[in-house]
Amino acid sequence: MTKHLCLILLGAVSLMAAEEGFTPLFNGKDLTGWKASENTATFSIKDGAIVAHGARSHCFYVGDFHRHSFKDFELKVDVLTLPKANGGIYIQTEYQETGWPAKGFEVQVNNSYPNDPRLTGSLYEVADNTAGVAKDNEWFTEDILVKGDSVTVKVNDKIVAQWTQPSGWAGTKTFPARRIGPGTIALQAHDPGSTVYYKNIRIKPLD
Repeated sequence: MTKHLCLILLGAVSLMAAEEGFTPLFNGKDLTGWKASENTATFSIKDGAIVAHGARSHCFYVGDFHRHSFKDFELKVDVLTLPKANGGIYIQTEYQETGWPAKGFEVQVNNSYPNDPRLTGSLYEVADNTAGVAKDNEWFTEDILVKGDSVTVKVNDKIVAQWTQPSGWAGTKTFPARRIGPGTIALQAHDPGSTVYYKNIRIKPLD
């Protein structure tokens, strides 16, 4: 059996074994239901994964499920980084043609990117993690739970960040719209030197 066929079969088994109550947002074949911003060629599909590699871009879920708007939910994404890669998973955001998404929160993907101490599992600029919790060239799962005004981020079932939005919260200094509220999911392509794979993107609405 070829390596390529093995990868296809493993991906199919993974999709069929989806957890109860979760709905896949990515079909493993193409970007149906997703829309990339600015540099659209940055995103491609390989072996059942969305590959982010190229100039800055963000790929937003714009599909029909839950009208691509989620407030209380659990989101799971399997991620693999190549060395020195930076990426991220945005939640409660909205489509934006250019720039870093202003609305919502970024859950960091960074196992070895130089000069950024915010590592994988950080709720970026809100509840930052500086400890290594995942490795390059190995698949890991980011599990993001949002319920009420609280966000919990797990990496491979280990809690990495927990945060409850305080009364009167006005976002961060850089992103004032970084606050709890309904929105969609987005995947980040950070820079041309970063390569990140995202697959098995599944969500369970809690509202």
